[in-house]
Amino acid sequence: MTGARLKHYGWGREGEGMSAEERAFVLGRYHAKFGAGEFDTVTVPGLEELSLREPRVVPPASLTPFCTTERYDRAAHTYGKSYPDYVRAMLGDYDCAPDVVAYPRNESEISAVMDWAGSVGASLTPFGGGSTVCGGVEPQADGIKHKAAVTLDLRNLSNVVEVDPVSRAALIDDCAGPVSRAALIDAGTYGPSLENQLKPHRLTLRHFPQSFEYSTLGGWIATRSGGHFASLYTHIDDFVESLRVVTPVGVVETRRLPGSGAGPSPDRMFIGSEGILGVISRAWMRLQQRPKFRAGASVRFPTFFDAARAVRAVAQAGLYPSNCRILDPQEAFNTGASDGSSAIMVLAFESGDHPLDAWFKRALECCADHRGTPEPAEAGDAHLEGAAGIWRNAFIRMPYAREFLTPVAIINDTFETAITWDRFETFHDQVKAATERAILQATGVKGEVTCRFTHVYPDGPAPYFSFHARGRHGALLAQWKAIKDAASDALIAAGGTITHHHAVGRDHRPWYDRQRPQLFAAALRAAKRELDPRGMLNPGVLIDP
Repeated sequence: MTGARLKHYGWGREGEGMSAEERAFVLGRYHAKFGAGEFDTVTVPGLEELSLREPRVVPPASLTPFCTTERYDRAAHTYGKSYPDYVRAMLGDYDCAPDVVAYPRNESEISAVMDWAGSVGASLTPFGGGSTVCGGVEPQADGIKHKAAVTLDLRNLSNVVEVDPVSRAALIDDCAGPVSRAALIDAGTYGPSLENQLKPHRLTLRHFPQSFEYSTLGGWIATRSGGHFASLYTHIDDFVESLRVVTPVGVVETRRLPGSGAGPSPDRMFIGSEGILGVISRAWMRLQQRPKFRAGASVRFPTFFDAARAVRAVAQAGLYPSNCRILDPQEAFNTGASDGSSAIMVLAFESGDHPLDAWFKRALECCADHRGTPEPAEAGDAHLEGAAGIWRNAFIRMPYAREFLTPVAIINDTFETAITWDRFETFHDQVKAATERAILQATGVKGEVTCRFTHVYPDGPAPYFSFHARGRHGALLAQWKAIKDAASDALIAAGGTITHHHAVGRDHRPWYDRQRPQLFAAALRAAKRELDPRGMLNPGVLIDP
């Protein structure tokens, strides 16, 4: 990662953010939505105004070359990017700041930090880019079980060493020497750096979550990140070939194979483990050719359910588009992609091997069967034009808005899930209605709930809901929690998952506990006791210590 340092409050790097025109557009939508004049605004404290407790532990001399207790480092590693994270940071609440931040450069230094943290009774929180939106990286130290908190930032593990063009795989690694015909890429490699290092080999991982610029490979694997593909290769799981993980009791390395039927997969135990079992230090990742052929369009539908039925037809036809996302009319309006009179499908195909005319033509036929009308666009550039292009830009820029919306007491957040097609329409209406009721009850003001699809499967979609409410300073956390709880209750009651790709963290724990089988929870606790006997790694996430 190069350039200015990441903000301690807000999205991206210092000096980055929405332009004046973008801010005016976003705020204008909220002024119109709530009929508001001036918003009640809170001033966010600067870095030097923050009150941080004195570090409760000090690293030994052997660790000081890569450990720090500096103000910026501790503040920047206190929170992720969830709504409550922003509210607490806005209020200057940094009571949970880590005492020490470590930046190890290899596996031996990861182990050394683990040994030291365990010896002083500290918790240890693995940290990639800190882009979590579900409370996944907040340091925990209650003074009893854990007397201090240490954060382990892996950004120094960031090199692609070698590529295997025959198997089209990459080894992403922290410290080992070159491996024959492999790409050695560190788990702390940020998205842009990873792709830039693969580009000379004309290969790509092609995993592009919204947080791509500010998140790391290890973080993607630990949280089962959802990426660029709307179908087929939807999660980082699909690209993991093998892993190497540093735990408090030793290193686990899985065998590199294209597939195996030898018992439960050890890789799957660590993919999605959110740092509670060990620190992912390297991974063999399946690569792809860089796209050469593209076809796409923006397609308009009279209703959101018309668009959803078209998506089901495309998904079940086995066409596997790289993008097949739909926006309900209000979601399309909020992003500027339409005037709010129609639902929008963003449809795109990509290939590094062959033209896509037949696939694209068949997908448009599926859309036409459900009253879809494509927008005219230049061949091959539709994914960058019209409604699709407007939405794409809004999607990328959206995370910058929260840092100025939270201080004006706007509650804007999202939640995502997955459900089978036979239940989708009823599910959508129940979840939306429950969330709308909760907004009105929590704030006294009618809010708004919109929906889009992020990923689609032959057996069901991944609906992604956004909610917008006018909150009140002094009550924002309670209001947000009331809305979030009601939405989460509705998801679980209607048969959905509490998260499709945003991970569990601490925000989703109560509903994850209800979703997973109890015997599986017991097995997961047993695995943690074996790999992390002190219970020091990211305590409170996924399971109780």
